[in-house]
Amino acid sequence: MGSRTIYFLFTDTGTYLSKIINYYTKRKLNHVSLGFDCDLEQVYSFGRKQPKNPFSGGFVQEDIHSDFLKNATCAVYQYRITESEYQYILNLIEEMKRNQHKYRYNFLGLVGFMFRIQIRRKHAYFCSQFVGKIMHDSQVFSINKPYCFITPDDIRQQQGLELIYEGKLADYQNAIVAEGLLEEEQIDALDQTIVI
Repeated sequence: MGSRTIYFLFTDTGTYLSKIINYYTKRKLNHVSLGFDCDLEQVYSFGRKQPKNPFSGGFVQEDIHSDFLKNATCAVYQYRITESEYQYILNLIEEMKRNQHKYRYNFLGLVGFMFRIQIRRKHAYFCSQFVGKIMHDSQVFSINKPYCFITPDDIRQQQGLELIYEGKLADYQNAIVAEGLLEEEQIDALDQTIVI
């Protein structure tokens, strides 16, 4: 059976909420997203639905070219999984996309995290809780703690993750082209969004 690659995008947007989380965790890059392509056009997480409104959150497909994300500091990791694991994760994401209106950002869960109180809400996640649950449900990897206490750093520490980029998100696609991480047809598709 063949293998596939998924991507983990860790970002720091510099927003007030990001600064508070950084202060509390003593870590940087406290937002994590799950991607299905090296050029990060298919990236999902729980975050802001409207960039200027931190209180309007839920399940989102992130746009790395948006004004909100393009200037973020980031790290991108790749991770090899089996074809069946990949399809299972993709199916979970497609189901969430179909029912996107049901999902909310778990602000209450963040408060619970700070005070080490387990708060589980149906259809509500924060970013690392979402990624941790997807990885556990697909049996790709499991972090030995409740989902509501998983941090982006817990995910970043998983064996097998390979760092492929670190820097400004706006520079990512040019960097992966220069490093030869994209196939020629992927480069052609990017010609409309970046300058090589």
